[in-house]
Amino acid sequence: MSYLLRVQLPDRPGSLGALALALGSVGADILSLDVVERGAGYAVDDLVVEVPPGALPDTLITAAESMGDVRVDSIRPYSGVLDTHRELELIDQVAGARDDRMQVLVDGVPRVLRVGWSTILDTGDQGAYRVVGSQSAPETQASSAPWMPLDKPTVLDPDAEWVPQIWRDMDTKLAAAPLGAPEKVLMLGRPGGPEFRPSEVARLGYLAGIVATVLG
Repeated sequence: MSYLLRVQLPDRPGSLGALALALGSVGADILSLDVVERGAGYAVDDLVVEVPPGALPDTLITAAESMGDVRVDSIRPYSGVLDTHRELELIDQVAGARDDRMQVLVDGVPRVLRVGWSTILDTGDQGAYRVVGSQSAPETQASSAPWMPLDKPTVLDPDAEWVPQIWRDMDTKLAAAPLGAPEKVLMLGRPGGPEFRPSEVARLGYLAGIVATVLG
């Protein structure tokens, strides 16, 4: 069983090694590491960790936070494919798709940006509407999107009135970026969190900008 573990730890030599030892003490192996964000004296990392069959995820949290200066932001099951070039691979898949390129995009984004679901919204005479959603996108759709048009990638207020109640009940964090024009956006949902970091929103913006040129 693999888990995606987001941790905040001191940005100093030896911190990651000490964390690896702590996780190893409960039989966990680190399969991959992505640096999500760096700040003044700290780093936020995403670790894909494999644990023995039957092991409880709580043991990972206990082991990591036993170091004292490490905080676990979130932990959730991970079944994605490990790939250090996820964005480039997705762009290539979209460019090479013969059928619906937008469907290829939204189906690939959750794996690339490590979110629960993604959708593309457009604006018409009746306001904003969903063009396409990933296979994991919720059936319940927002009846409006008062934050559109959108000029830049941003975090959306998950408690705003336009957010469907079931999304709020699942504590879904939201972010969006223009997809070639302010009237069309790529929106992400991350049920249960964690919050979107500024670096993640920037990655979303870069990806949406590049893919928009591919989609034409």
